[in-house]
Amino acid sequence: MTALDTLKTWYDRVWLQGDLDAIDELFTPDTEARGMMDFAVGPEDFKALVPAFLAHVALQDIRYDKVVEMGDWVWASMSAHATSRATEAPVRVTGQIMVRVQEGRIVEAYNQFDFLALFEQLGYLPPDTLALCLSGEGLGLPGA
Repeated sequence: MTALDTLKTWYDRVWLQGDLDAIDELFTPDTEARGMMDFAVGPEDFKALVPAFLAHVALQDIRYDKVVEMGDWVWASMSAHATSRATEAPVRVTGQIMVRVQEGRIVEAYNQFDFLALFEQLGYLPPDTLALCLSGEGLGLPGA
């Protein structure tokens, strides 16, 4: 299995199917994903994160728009297509991930996804939040 095959299996089983048992099969116990939050996310964290995320959206498809493989590393520019569970509106989030795979398991992961756009589409942030913030507008925070 190539590194890309492992990455696709991760997203298919864990994110599309919600198979939390696949986390332990596809991550080593000490693997940490970086870039999603201010802290690293390990296997136990994913077991809480995946259901929390899937409570907001019904994922339908994950596309690998651009892929580069080199040895045990794979980088992918991706797009996830879903619907909001609250409104049934279409939702699309883009991102990039780089992982290193050994013996069919992810041993390093670096993620960057456009959560700002995701939360705008879900209605949790106002439209054009980034433009508002760049113009100096606050989002109801004290002192903003």
